Parts: sequence; structure tokens; C-alpha cells
Amino acid sequence: MARRQTRSKKSGIVTVILLVVLLIAYRFNKENNAPDVPKRYPTEQTKAKKPRKSKSTDTRALKTFTGKVIGIKDGDTFEVLFDSIPERVRLAEIDCPEKTQAYGKNAKQFAADLCFGKTVTVSSGGKRDRYGRVVGTVITEDGTNVNEALVKAGFAWHYKDYSDNAQIGIYEQQAREKNLGLWADDDPTPPWDYRKSRRRK
Repeated sequence: MARRQTRSKKSGIVTVILLVVLLIAYRFNKENNAPDVPKRYPTEQTKAKKPRKSKSTDTRALKTFTGKVIGIKDGDTFEVLFDSIPERVRLAEIDCPEKTQAYGKNAKQFAADLCFGKTVTVSSGGKRDRYGRVVGTVITEDGTNVNEALVKAGFAWHYKDYSDNAQIGIYEQQAREKNLGLWADDDPTPPWDYRKSRRRK
């Protein structure tokens, strides 16, 4: 009886040892038969780079900067190239007619004549609107304040909701009295009302 027990113990141990040996052999065989894949160690070229935002989409804190006007979107929105990056600039304190409004194209042309292709200085105090545009005053190299010039010529309203500059209000009143630009019409529609009516449709 005792002999049988020792035999069964020995055969159990032998079975376990055989299983372990087979397992090791299986793993060793699997590793050796795997296709050779060259190991890649990080070098300067292969190191993973963090995705970087394009410069043009970065929001820069710009208080005052000088650049070249490379685009006139409409009377009060320009594109200014600064440090090789275009910045969209919305003229502060004024509102020009929309492109599809009466005098909208005139306002755009007047702005282009003043500063397209020229170097200007934009003063914004770091302000941007909800569209990410820099909101500021644009001054040409000869000292012309483009914001004021558009109002004086009758191609922009004083945007009172976003301005407490009384002088711009005076320029608007003078343009009205002289029937300049859009004030030649009896009852021109302010662009903010025009935009509201378009949104309702």
C-alpha cells in the first residue's frame, strides 16, 4: 500500500515537471519563430512629437502691433500680416454696412483705398471678439485713423453699444448733416439691425 502511494507521488511530481518543461519549450519555440522586427530606438527624428497647433490658430495677446494690410474683408474687418502670421482685425467703436447692404461695397472700397497693401499700427489693448478677431484702432503710416476716417466719410456708424468715444459720435453727426456716404439715403438701416433681421429669416 505504501509503495503504491510513493509511486503515485513520484508520478505526480514527474507529470508536473514534464508540464513545466513543455511550457518552457513552447514559449522558447514561439519566440524563436516570431518574425524579426527591428527594434526602433528613439532618435532625434523618430521621437514622438507633441501635436502643435498651427501658428495661425494660436490666439496671441496683441496690445499694439505693426503689420501690412493683406486683405479687406469688409469696411470694418481687415487682415493684417504681423510676424509672418495673418491676424484678422475688427475696427473698434464703429460699424460699417454689411457687404450685402447699401454702401457696404463703398465702405470696403474706401477702407481698401486708405490702407490695403500698406503698413499700419493696430492698437487693441489685447481685446478680441467672440470670433477671435483683434478689436482695435488702425492707424496708417501717415497718421490717418482709419476707424474715424470711415465715420467722417459717411461709411460707418458710431457703434454706441461698444463705444463711449464722444468724438466719433460728433464725426457721425457731421457726416449726417453733410449727407455724406450712406447718409445720402433718407433712412439707412444700421448694420446691427440688418444682421438681426437676417438671423430671423
